[in-house]
Amino acid sequence: MALDRSSSYVAPSNLMEPPSSSLPMFDVERVQLAFSVAADFVAAQVANNVLVLALSTNRILRIDLDSPEDVEDIDLPKKSSEVGVIRRMFLDPSASHLIITTTLGENYYLHAQSPSRQPKPLTRLKGVSIESVAWNPSLPTASTREILIGATDGNVYETYIEPSSYRQEKYTTPVYQVPGASPVVGISAESVFSKPDQRRVLVATYGKLLHFIGRTGVSRHGRESGVYSELFQREMPVTHEVPNSSSSAPSSLVISPTIAESYQAEGYTEKHFAWLSSEGIYHGQLASDSPFKTANMLARSMFPASESPRGGRKLIQDPISAMTLSQWHVLALVGGRVVAVNRLSQEIVHDQPVLEAGQSALGLLTDLTKNTYWLFTSQAIFEVVAGDEDRDVWKIFLKEQKFDEALQYARGAAQRDAVMTASGDFLAGKGNFLEAAKVWGKSSKGFEEVCLTMIDHKEHDALRNYLLSQLATYKKASLMQRIMVASWLVELFMSKLNSLDDNIATKAELAEGTSTGEIKDQLGSIRADFQEFVNSHKADLDKKTVYDIISSHGREEELLFFATATNDYNYVLSYWIQREKWLEALKVLQRQSEADVFYKYSSVLMTHKPTDLVDILMRQTNLDPERLIPALLNYNKSASVSSLNQNQAVRYLNFIIVNHPNPSAAVHNTLISIHASSPSSSEAGLLTYLQSQPASPLHTMQTSHFACAFKINESSHAFTFTAQWDKLALEHNDIELAAIVADRPEGNDKLRKKLWLLVAEKKIRQPGTGIKDAIEFLRRCELLRIEDLIPFFPDFVVIDDFKDEICTALEDYSRHIDSLRQEMDNSALTARQIRGEISGLDTRYAIVEPGERCWICSLPVLSRQFFVFPCQHAFHSDCLGREVLEGAGGKKKYIRDLQAQLSSGDISASRREEIVKELDGLVAEACILCGDHAIKQIDKPFIASSEAAEDWAL
Repeated sequence: MALDRSSSYVAPSNLMEPPSSSLPMFDVERVQLAFSVAADFVAAQVANNVLVLALSTNRILRIDLDSPEDVEDIDLPKKSSEVGVIRRMFLDPSASHLIITTTLGENYYLHAQSPSRQPKPLTRLKGVSIESVAWNPSLPTASTREILIGATDGNVYETYIEPSSYRQEKYTTPVYQVPGASPVVGISAESVFSKPDQRRVLVATYGKLLHFIGRTGVSRHGRESGVYSELFQREMPVTHEVPNSSSSAPSSLVISPTIAESYQAEGYTEKHFAWLSSEGIYHGQLASDSPFKTANMLARSMFPASESPRGGRKLIQDPISAMTLSQWHVLALVGGRVVAVNRLSQEIVHDQPVLEAGQSALGLLTDLTKNTYWLFTSQAIFEVVAGDEDRDVWKIFLKEQKFDEALQYARGAAQRDAVMTASGDFLAGKGNFLEAAKVWGKSSKGFEEVCLTMIDHKEHDALRNYLLSQLATYKKASLMQRIMVASWLVELFMSKLNSLDDNIATKAELAEGTSTGEIKDQLGSIRADFQEFVNSHKADLDKKTVYDIISSHGREEELLFFATATNDYNYVLSYWIQREKWLEALKVLQRQSEADVFYKYSSVLMTHKPTDLVDILMRQTNLDPERLIPALLNYNKSASVSSLNQNQAVRYLNFIIVNHPNPSAAVHNTLISIHASSPSSSEAGLLTYLQSQPASPLHTMQTSHFACAFKINESSHAFTFTAQWDKLALEHNDIELAAIVADRPEGNDKLRKKLWLLVAEKKIRQPGTGIKDAIEFLRRCELLRIEDLIPFFPDFVVIDDFKDEICTALEDYSRHIDSLRQEMDNSALTARQIRGEISGLDTRYAIVEPGERCWICSLPVLSRQFFVFPCQHAFHSDCLGREVLEGAGGKKKYIRDLQAQLSSGDISASRREEIVKELDGLVAEACILCGDHAIKQIDKPFIASSEAAEDWAL
């Protein structure tokens, strides 16, 4: 079997596809069956894209609409003469459970996964004429769990059908009797949206609609009393009754499909119900404990009447024979026409003739799972196709001034803009300009019109909100607009802040009775809004313009906040320094690391807050100390600090010399200059500085000029590590100090010996110094020898005075000569051994066994030319050549050149022999497994990419 759908709407082929708004909202398409049946349809159901048809011959056709070519043909277990003809069928929303009732009160159940594919009788429901079924809200598939069944005798039964049990029904219990024993034409059981532990039950008869809501009993395994009996016994129903109801008119109860989450507006998340009675269609939302309070009646008179079939103009009011609910509309079959009425506006949006005269319908049904809608007659199947049915919902909400809901369903920029504009106009009309401004800012309402409206009504707060909203809508490319609006906002913020400050200062209360405390809170809130605005729109603010606006209002705090937020530390520092607020300036300086700012303001801050500034400078690692020297010298000149220990310039320079990786000569020069110019008579600081230097950092200085600048007297101690400073100490006869200086150049023995020779000459020639005393003093330097000192002794000195030293020196020389002779003998012995090994190379050999293999290719090594090394590793010549060439590095090109010359063939025999020997020397220079080549291959993996890892498994 196959299904084919032919639509009554055909788009023009010569035109582009019209927009969705011009297409029909609903269209009824006849479904063509690809097979014929001999009997008429007597009942039909559809759920989860599964179509179930009952024929008058008691055959049941089950068709999966996803694969309509497969038709499942099901027969009742007994003949129609025994059980009657199928009267009604009930299919649950998951298409798992099917209940069948016949005209003789026989009821059957069929599960979608039943292996026998044959309906089984419901023995406990035998004789019950089922009129309606309320499936379990949880939509189980393995069993029905607790369901409600409405009968034609007015009884409501609860049953639990489990196909795996011996008897299909675990239990069947009557739970309610409708007053008057009127047939239960419709019944539903739904979970309460806001109270999941409660159930809502609707029971419909021809003239009454009963509403129950409350807790149900707890479902337990093996329970046979049901869960609904407590609800019906405990709760009193809310009843909607139709007077003068007729049992001959069609009546039914339907529940709408759930609206998709992406289209759920607040307050419209619950399902809807619709009850068809003789008066019309009563519908409402299942959103409260009493849904009848907001329900509406679609009276029969609301539906258009059809003309007389005889051709006259007499209008005949057709009865409503069937109805169902879509997501937003009530679909009704009026006469032979399908009419769609919007549930919100009560307006007819579609009216399409479908059935021919005299043709009746079996029902108008909804597939709650797939949101599809179907019309069945005894001979035909129609699908009511919904095309974008929610496209006008926003208009209805907008007309009812439900702007949030309208915005939820608005599509496209034009619709949203229409909602926002209308919403803003509505709010402004009620005097709520603050909210209107926010809404207008997101709409296309004219900028000038909105601004003038706000200004005329003196709603400056609303204007500020509007400009903030409008600023967010401008593109980044609209630079001028963004700057102008942002600058205007700064002006409005400053005016508001000044106004609040004035109210606080005068302790005046606003006309609305706002207290001073509330004004202060408002002031803090506005200031916070301004700061958030600045942080969010830095790129839209022109610095000069903003500075001028804020300065004109005298807002110091906001001025400094803007400068700080835009990282304009020059402005902030300049501001505080001009006002001589040094601590505030230092706080700003402490929070930034831009070097130029330190260089620019260090002079003035060093003069007024030297200690705090040096604390900050010592924490900065990106500064060039040379660029701070002018500030340090200026401080040293103007500061009245007598003690160098309290001099902040000396403190900073000492810190740089100790911690800087390579302080420049200018730093050392500045420190020495400050020491030299100090009025203090103590030179302990300079002495400590010089003694702390491991090597002379003053080689680049003009030392002689500095020496002249020092005020040196008998108690002066000026130290350095060059010959000039050493001579300066000797000129003042301070030999001990000169010896200390001479010992400073550690690691530079040449300079050290040179300085000690100067000290030795001065010591030996010093009047009153004995020869033995001089020699004992000079033993402090191990570099000096007696022969270095002899030229400094006077000519009349007797050799007996330093005989012992000469003897000691001669003994040292003798020992040194013996050591050199031993080293020469060892070198000669080593040379003889090397010559012997070289001569033995010509007779050295290695034994290669017949089965030995190449260590590279693993083939027999004797199969072709090979090399064998003393380590007994053997390689084929070509294998070794390739391996060596791969790791040759810089020699690779040279080896390739030799190979090219050898293969060219145009060289002499002697040259060929030379090339072969040279190649053999390069290739067989060392074993590739024992030499440097193996070390270079340390990062090469053991397993090549072409090998399988399993080959290496243990």
